[in-house]
Amino acid sequence: MRLSAMILPIHRWSEGQKIWRRAEELGFHAAYTCDHLSWQSFRDGPWFGAVPTLTAAACATERMRLGTLVTSPNFRHPVTLAKDLIALDDVSGGRVTLGIGAGGIGFDATALGQQAWSPKERADRFGEFLPLLDELLTNDATTREGTYYSAVEARNIPGCLQTPRVPFYVAATGPRGFRLTAEYGQGWVTYGDPKGPAAMPADQAPAVIARQIDQLTAACEATGRDVATLEKLLLHGSTQEKPLQSLDAFVDWAGAHREAGITELVLHWPIPDSVFAADLAVFERIAAEGLAQLG
Repeated sequence: MRLSAMILPIHRWSEGQKIWRRAEELGFHAAYTCDHLSWQSFRDGPWFGAVPTLTAAACATERMRLGTLVTSPNFRHPVTLAKDLIALDDVSGGRVTLGIGAGGIGFDATALGQQAWSPKERADRFGEFLPLLDELLTNDATTREGTYYSAVEARNIPGCLQTPRVPFYVAATGPRGFRLTAEYGQGWVTYGDPKGPAAMPADQAPAVIARQIDQLTAACEATGRDVATLEKLLLHGSTQEKPLQSLDAFVDWAGAHREAGITELVLHWPIPDSVFAADLAVFERIAAEGLAQLG
């Protein structure tokens, strides 16, 4: 099992770079950031772009993987996103992972002036977005006409440093998402129960993950894919579980989710006076000792 961090892009880089460097010093496998225009309770405060933030983080670190959790079609287009990813992969020396999903409602869904898409339209759009992005990142030139997304002689030379392209970690909780994960993903992302933290007691949360992995397994079997070839990532913060209360609480939480089938856990870097408030000293001790305590 691996342990990673989520670092929200809320700090000016003079301060933010210290957090990204500290994450590497603590030995996190990866550090991710949200790919939003703004987000939830942070909407009226500082919020910086994901790709520039990750590019700066790539220059401030050497070993740790970097990525988004998650990018979506809400305000992205595959052609321009592919160009950004190729550049970011190059700057980072091949350390980029793209977390990507269908998106949802909220500020990002209407910031460009469009009406919020229905769940079906989000799924339809994602069903075009992901295959086109895959094609763009694995070919020198791409032409494809779609209902929602098209490319005309879109050039992507020299391509990614990673081969055949940057890894896709696909956020999915439904049948269409699981099929796309099985076909295009190198990893799968879950936040827990999609109904939200109020819907599921903390002690039942790992069982939700186990059932999701069963669905993912079925989707992989339908495409001839071995589910064991997929990384399975859980981002904490959307359930009632409290793994940052203490080292023991983390060990119990991590052990339960390892048993459920998760291979990578992502913890939110503590942010005072927010939903992600936590004791930084406890957080750093978990980073340094937590996985070793699992045995």
